[in-house]
Amino acid sequence: MKIIECVPNFSEGKNKETFEAIKLALDSTKGVKLLNLEPDEDYNRVVVTMVGTDEGILEGAVNASIAAAEHIDMRYHKGEHPRIGAIDVVPFIPISGSTMKECVKISEKYAEIISEKLNVPVYLYEYSARKPERQNLANIRKGEYEGLEEKLKDPEWQPDYGPAVFNPKLGAIVTGARFFLIAYNVNIDSTNLSYAKEIAEVLRESGYPKRDENGNIIKKDGKTIKVPGRLKSVKGMGVALEKFNLTQVSINLTNYNVTPLHVAFEEVKKEANRLGVKVKGSEIVGLVPKEALLMAGKFYTKDKTDNEKDLINAAIENLGLDYLAPFKPEEKIIEYMI
Repeated sequence: MKIIECVPNFSEGKNKETFEAIKLALDSTKGVKLLNLEPDEDYNRVVVTMVGTDEGILEGAVNASIAAAEHIDMRYHKGEHPRIGAIDVVPFIPISGSTMKECVKISEKYAEIISEKLNVPVYLYEYSARKPERQNLANIRKGEYEGLEEKLKDPEWQPDYGPAVFNPKLGAIVTGARFFLIAYNVNIDSTNLSYAKEIAEVLRESGYPKRDENGNIIKKDGKTIKVPGRLKSVKGMGVALEKFNLTQVSINLTNYNVTPLHVAFEEVKKEANRLGVKVKGSEIVGLVPKEALLMAGKFYTKDKTDNEKDLINAAIENLGLDYLAPFKPEEKIIEYMI
């Protein structure tokens, strides 16, 4: 059976009317199933996870986006997480019986349809990107919504679909095909954001700017020299989590086979210890493949068991996935949800 996943991130983490509108749009769409809708008030965004056939997932993504667009106005949006628009990013992921090439075509069709319906600029990223500099989502988001009007004036940043005209209400949309991404946050027991930011810079693949002894950024031929980070296929940043009096190293694992969950967690612990702060568990935003938790479970049990339930419980306990909220495998593991 062909199964494709879509994980839209919408810039609204508080308004229940928006969430209900998105749910209703998906409930009335054939060939698609809503698996998870996870809002975050501090980030002020909601991560929606759906699966479906190629036709169902395309229609579901379009319908959910239109519903969100009716309720979100970026002129009044504030949040901890980087974003470029109301329908911030809409990735398509091959899960079963589908290919990355098929997902690229779906993302292009989505971009064509949604740009016309909402009169909004759309950028293609990851495997769908038509320019190397647009493969990385962070490059497209640079300047965020607040800098988008000026960015659209730059010929190098003309959208792949839609008008090169600033839409004040909706901003822009990024879409594309990618590998399964795990949104993973590690909690730092401090309200001082500098610790989480430094840990993220040291670990993320893109690293951080090299500085001289006076703290000035070193450049060569006008370009900033970067110190590479320790972990491959990892994006990261430091964010505040005010309602829990914590900060977080907010991580995107773009390929958990390259850098698994437990490796990211243990490296954050190592850096936190170096800085004199403690880690207080972690959280997975949205859904996670079963394999990723089994890998962590095998690491923490030292391969002493092959029992699936025991391995998953070991991963939950050692990664501290229950620290902020109960981690229910039947609601968080994608294979258990389909």
